[in-house]
Amino acid sequence: MQDRRYDIDWLRVIAIALLLIYHVAIVFQSWGIYIGFIQSPVSSEILWIPMAMLNLWRIPLLFFVSGMGVCFALRRRNWKELLFDRTKRILLPLIFGSLFIVPIHIIIFQKYYNQDISFSPSFGHLWFLSNIFLYVLMIIGVSFLDKNYDYKFFNFLRKLLKHPYLIYLFIIPFVIEAELTNPLYFSVYIGNAHGFILGMLAFFFGFLFVAVGDVFWISVTKMRFISFAAAFGLYLIRLVFFEFNPPHYLAAIESINWIFAAFGFAYKYLNKPSPILNYLSQAAYPVYIIHMIFLYLAAYLILPLKFNLNINIILITLFTFVSCMLAYEFIIRRLNLIRPLFGLKIIPNDDKFKKSLSIEKSLSD
Repeated sequence: MQDRRYDIDWLRVIAIALLLIYHVAIVFQSWGIYIGFIQSPVSSEILWIPMAMLNLWRIPLLFFVSGMGVCFALRRRNWKELLFDRTKRILLPLIFGSLFIVPIHIIIFQKYYNQDISFSPSFGHLWFLSNIFLYVLMIIGVSFLDKNYDYKFFNFLRKLLKHPYLIYLFIIPFVIEAELTNPLYFSVYIGNAHGFILGMLAFFFGFLFVAVGDVFWISVTKMRFISFAAAFGLYLIRLVFFEFNPPHYLAAIESINWIFAAFGFAYKYLNKPSPILNYLSQAAYPVYIIHMIFLYLAAYLILPLKFNLNINIILITLFTFVSCMLAYEFIIRRLNLIRPLFGLKIIPNDDKFKKSLSIEKSLSD
């Protein structure tokens, strides 16, 4: 079994990129200001059609991937080492971000709308990290299990998954969760029981799917076209008949089918090393932490220029992505003092520039 899964790294990178695009799109929705985004005076309902395709599964996918990461980590660490590592990589950036990152974009919002400027520490968009850290604490007891997970329960799942179509049984807990918590909108995950329990389920099953081994990945790969067809069909039903707010059981089924399709296609086509992936997988976490500052700054600077809608969308998207990558490349990545604040390991000084040059050379090749 592989210790490094490049497809999962790619999915994490892609999910973060989609998150940035999704947040840019909110700027151009008529309700953006109600959830704390700077809002364009001209909105675009058309822009929300593809974004609505993402909003049922982009966050659950990250929870799945986070659970998978913990399972991989436990192959090399005991529970104390895992807790120490996740405290450094999750809790420290969460505390730092809540105190010094989130307040900056809140101040930009306040200035744009001529509000009183105030220091407002909060989790903000980093709420995801607080959930992940709690899930790690909940699951840490499994570190005492045999790393091959050679137990009746896991062996039963391995036999079950020899029939690929039975992966869809794992949708049932997500349907039950959605129906029991009954959120106003399935895609609203912040600050409610639905988001916390859904994230916990996704994290747990992400761990479980790695623990049972290759049989899960073979199953999702075989069923990837069916999963994609089911997800896209349910999306069309959501679009045409429910104005993007279907019954919760349909939303849950669509969500997990998108995720199974993503796992299947990624395992088939993306599970191979790449110098670009090596770079982007390091950048993804810091970019997630800082992106709201540059998104709000882009909206603050560009919207008053009164370009047409399409130009604004392009400029704000480019400004956000380019600024995030420049901040990562020339500040976060290069300064050992701040790397841990963004979830990155400190690089020994004598190796730092050698590694930097090696990555740059690989990318140029």
